[in-house]
Amino acid sequence: MNKTGGENMEAKDIVLDILKKESEPLNAGKITELSGLDRKEVDKAMKALKDEGTIVSPKRCYWEPAK
Repeated sequence: MNKTGGENMEAKDIVLDILKKESEPLNAGKITELSGLDRKEVDKAMKALKDEGTIVSPKRCYWEPAK
């Protein structure tokens, strides 16, 4: 499972939680670092969140929760 201890949390939930806690947009590398998830898991979760419209990109390669 993942290294955050929340084994029942999906990668999407973890990524979104991190983005909500941070005061600035983050890139996938920083999210990977903060979450302890595998980069592939983060990329997959971010793609799903983008497709749902849950996260938006205020500047190239950086993401934040949709308002």
